[in-house]
Amino acid sequence: MFAQTVTIQNEQGFHVRPAQLFSEKAGSFEAEVRLKTGEGRAADCKSMLELMTLGIEQGAVVTIEASGDGEQEVVKALVQLIESKFGEG
Repeated sequence: MFAQTVTIQNEQGFHVRPAQLFSEKAGSFEAEVRLKTGEGRAADCKSMLELMTLGIEQGAVVTIEASGDGEQEVVKALVQLIESKFGEG
């Protein structure tokens, strides 16, 4: 398992567009990937609907955990997506 913690930086948090980009990026890897909030809630990163139910807002600290083929690569790609503010700014 590989994990990394990151802070959501874009103003709108995890709304529809970021959740879609996030789930598409996660789905391009074989590894199982989960997103965990500081409150202990978790979602499958490949499911846009599950990600949306977390209600993640700007400033939230989340942990991305992956296991399986490409676990480090998928975590790094998703962290980069978050750090780029999903291209929103």
